[in-house]
Amino acid sequence: MTPYGVPVLDVSAFAATRSDPTFVTDLEQALTAYGFVGLVGHNVTEALVQSCEDAARDLFALPDEVKAQFETPKDGRQRGYTGMGVERAKDASVADLKEFWHVGRDGVPTLPENRFPDAVPALAPAARALFDRLDALSLLVLQAIALGLDLPSAYFTDRVQGGNNVLRLIHYPPVGSKAPPGAVRAAAHEDINLITLLPVAAEPGLELRTRDGTWVPIRPPPGAIVLDTGDMMQLVTNGRLPATTHRVVNPPSATADRPRYSMPFFVHPKPQVRLDRIDGSATGPTAEAFLTKRLRETGVAS
Repeated sequence: MTPYGVPVLDVSAFAATRSDPTFVTDLEQALTAYGFVGLVGHNVTEALVQSCEDAARDLFALPDEVKAQFETPKDGRQRGYTGMGVERAKDASVADLKEFWHVGRDGVPTLPENRFPDAVPALAPAARALFDRLDALSLLVLQAIALGLDLPSAYFTDRVQGGNNVLRLIHYPPVGSKAPPGAVRAAAHEDINLITLLPVAAEPGLELRTRDGTWVPIRPPPGAIVLDTGDMMQLVTNGRLPATTHRVVNPPSATADRPRYSMPFFVHPKPQVRLDRIDGSATGPTAEAFLTKRLRETGVAS
């Protein structure tokens, strides 16, 4: 086990050449063994991440009745606000202790429109800038993943460009005595999408479950981006790149009065893309159908 909980790889050489075989091999091995990896050498700056987190802090400080005006259950809350007590892990009986805000791709008529409150003018430019930078990094990483699977480098990028990617700004409030019994910040779950890119959060709490069932804290170096593979990737690779179970545990009592902020970037294929196995052994549902089913299972969509 690495001191960071997961392997940490430098993506800069692959970014320069798009053909670094060492990075491709190391990435495939890390995702096979852990399902998670830390990335350094990217161009998602700490200043950019911090500017988006600062705007998110102002956003979640708004009154609940203001935030609720931006909640849209009819589209599965794919943009705008989702309040406390809504989302739960698949098959969980208690909702997670979090609220969040979804930001998506602009200018695509088939996708929901972004929703930003006038009261936080810094939010839209900061979130859009972080979205664009993580979007570009996701395409780079997906090229390397494709090469590691002996596929054409554009196999995944052709399927995701223009797709329904989502930047989720999450606020985990301080854990108080009124929390429902058994509730945690994020119960054990797997991500729905192909891959997730996650700037390192200032507060700890993220843990993954290893292949032998042990829970391990993820503590990558400052400035790293955590990459993990989700259910869609597990489906299309027939389990070769599995979705890894992870969670966000409640803080110890000494820090229970501190909030936690997190900004995962979920990468999805275009809605009409079918999630067929790369080995040709089976066809799959469309990305839209798969996502809709999971949103219903987690309580986000009705």
